Amino acid sequence: MEYNKTNTYLKFDKSRMVNLEYSLKREILRTNRRGAYHCTTLVECNTRKQHGLLVMPVPKLDNSNHVLLSSFDETVIQHGAEFNLGIHKYDGNNYSPMGHKYIREFNCESLPQTIYRVGGVVLAKEKMFSLNGNTIYIRYTLLDAHSPTTIRFRPFLAFREINQLTEENTVAEHGYKEVENGISMCMYSGYPELFMQFNKEAKFIFHPSWYKGIEYEEDKMAGLPYKEDLYVPGYFELPIEKGESIIFSASDTTADTANLLSLFEEGIKNRTPRSSFYNCLKNSGHQFYFRPSADELYLLNGYPYGKVTAREQFMALPGLTLGIERPEAFEQIMDTAIPAIEAFMKGEPVSGFLKDISNADVLLWIIKDLKKFSEYDHERFYAKYASLVNRLVAFIQEGNHPELTPLANGLLSVDSNIGNPSWMHHADSPREARPPRTGLLVEVNAAWYSALMFNRDIAHHLQDEKLEKKMTANAEIVKASFLEVFLNDGGYLYDYVVGNYVDWSVRPNMLLAIASDYPLLDKRQSKSIIDIVTKELLTAKGLRTLSPKSIGFRPRVEGSLVDRVYSCYNGAAWPWLLASYLEAYLKIFQRSGYSFLDRLLIGIEEEMSNDCIGSLSALYDGSIPYFGHGPISYAINIAGVLRALDIQQSFADEY
Repeated sequence: MEYNKTNTYLKFDKSRMVNLEYSLKREILRTNRRGAYHCTTLVECNTRKQHGLLVMPVPKLDNSNHVLLSSFDETVIQHGAEFNLGIHKYDGNNYSPMGHKYIREFNCESLPQTIYRVGGVVLAKEKMFSLNGNTIYIRYTLLDAHSPTTIRFRPFLAFREINQLTEENTVAEHGYKEVENGISMCMYSGYPELFMQFNKEAKFIFHPSWYKGIEYEEDKMAGLPYKEDLYVPGYFELPIEKGESIIFSASDTTADTANLLSLFEEGIKNRTPRSSFYNCLKNSGHQFYFRPSADELYLLNGYPYGKVTAREQFMALPGLTLGIERPEAFEQIMDTAIPAIEAFMKGEPVSGFLKDISNADVLLWIIKDLKKFSEYDHERFYAKYASLVNRLVAFIQEGNHPELTPLANGLLSVDSNIGNPSWMHHADSPREARPPRTGLLVEVNAAWYSALMFNRDIAHHLQDEKLEKKMTANAEIVKASFLEVFLNDGGYLYDYVVGNYVDWSVRPNMLLAIASDYPLLDKRQSKSIIDIVTKELLTAKGLRTLSPKSIGFRPRVEGSLVDRVYSCYNGAAWPWLLASYLEAYLKIFQRSGYSFLDRLLIGIEEEMSNDCIGSLSALYDGSIPYFGHGPISYAINIAGVLRALDIQQSFADEY
């Protein structure tokens, strides 16, 4: 029996899979939209401490994720001969047991599927993460075999927080309980039981041992702790017949083993095939949804070590909801956030996941999101959110925001020593590595002008003439001041101005002034900026954060932590900025610019087969060969590229 070869959008043949230099640099991510995930490399050799087969929140312990089941090694047995399909890295660049050499093909159009061939045995392995709970399912199908076949399964257990490492110890509980078609066990107090079960009777042989000195290469290269010991309690053995499928389940709850096969098949129907660029981004976008309770919805900022942050949630919100036809998710996320917004404006403590809502630009991102929603559903916006925009604008304008200072000229000033005022001031980054952007930031004030103009439009729609006149007058003041302060003789905009100091660095933040629905510059000025951005900032993977002609340019994300963070904002390229670039470019060049932008997105589509398959890394080197860095799947980049595709499609439909 020959297995069915597939022609998929994301397919990797044997030559690529057996080449560890290639396959270990490509990762697979699946989530349950509740914070839990599965992540590893194409050949299932974990290269980060955050990798694991079942990684999930443990609220009783902390707000982080924890690796329960690190990996699950399979051994095919025929005629007493054993062929181990697993792979782990040990000291001295030693890989064992080298199971990747049996891989014939890998594809992930629907589910991650690996085809192994061992002698006359052809075995298919498919993994699926439940959308309803903290459960990973694996289906093994024996496609071909010429003699009786048995599969042995060894679970590698960690039971630790994702940024920690474990080692052999006497505290770990080695005991287990027998459950239907499997076992359950819990290594440490405070953790949930891990249930490991099959859809048919499985023989478990208790043979406890620690596999010592397993290494995580990506952590080693980053100069982080990288070596640990994993506990293997024993192994399962099951016979399998030609054409038969076996389902394995690992979960924090017990499984109804009789229904595992039907649950798996039903789950496949709910998956959108990753058969195109858009579908890959759509699937990736869904993975950031985080529902800690039935009536709450947030967006995580990235994987595998992401969390909820207010700025990145609202930067990504339109793209990850409206951009994939999920307006109800937009409303759920916004409605979840409104209590935090209201508490912040009242000066009350903010509870929940949006404690960083006080950062200077967050409310401006929220207003921008609501503008996008008003374009998507005009009536729904006015029924729910119009008054919120007015209150947000008034809150800022009246000087009530603790990190935004309205000046006499109408512009807003920030202090980089207070909070994290812009997207280039990341909370987790060393302060000495951040760009010294303070005072008047170009993107903050461009967003402020747009907020005033949007509030003017709302007042006009509601026939509030007094508010409309006030917003119009205020916007005119801001526009005049903006041009006076930021427009320079070089044909572009200063990145920031503080006192008598002006920053001449060429950065992408000025794009927001011409990509807006309420542009601040005329066509000639905008064209000059686009020309400079195209020549100095545009790459195949996004826009550089600093021009090669500017002082301090560093395109490679390498070296110490401070060096790497410095590069992130001083030369590295970010894909999310392409949305603003496309929007600005098409406003100026219109139809004549379409073919150029169509070619531009090809460079991003190539990343669907790199790094995290079907997703985008946080950032890329600002020069060839454009290696990806940071979280392997990043919300604002997925959202930005979805927005870019939407702009491209809308323009194509119009012309």
